[in-house]
Amino acid sequence: MPANLEEKIQLVNELADKFGQAKSIIVVDYRGLNVEELNDLRKQTREEDVEYKVYKNTMVRRALDQAEIEGISEYFVGPTAVAISQIDEVTPARILNNFAKDHNNLEIKVGYVSGQPFDLEQVKSLASLPPKEELVAKALGGLNAPITGLAGVLNATIRGLAIALGQIAEQKQNEEAE
Repeated sequence: MPANLEEKIQLVNELADKFGQAKSIIVVDYRGLNVEELNDLRKQTREEDVEYKVYKNTMVRRALDQAEIEGISEYFVGPTAVAISQIDEVTPARILNNFAKDHNNLEIKVGYVSGQPFDLEQVKSLASLPPKEELVAKALGGLNAPITGLAGVLNATIRGLAIALGQIAEQKQNEEAE
């Protein structure tokens, strides 16, 4: 931890920037997790580009005030860690919720997603959403289905017209030959 005032001010400023740019912030109590479990959790978050870190609660509360984030600073008491994602809203909630299912000692306190505080139930609901890429793929698939259907109808219509034109041309040739 920073020792002097300048380092503390710099840390608060950096945290305020991180919090201000975050898509998602999840606050947890990690009391009771052993070193191996904490390392496993850090590995999972790192693999998903989520920052999981323990900061001094007073530093975090100051940074939250500076970033004008309301509704979560009161949760920074006791052994508290924070998971921050700059990329998407769902991933930190999903990782921590899944980890908490297997590790009773990890307690999700609160979340802050897209500018709004999320209580425990809202964080759990968020965690159950599919990843953003999957939602986009489903939406595009839904948009693609009518186009594919239209293309099939047009293709069949064109094929039918080609057959009909071929028959008309053959009929004309037969009439001219007679």
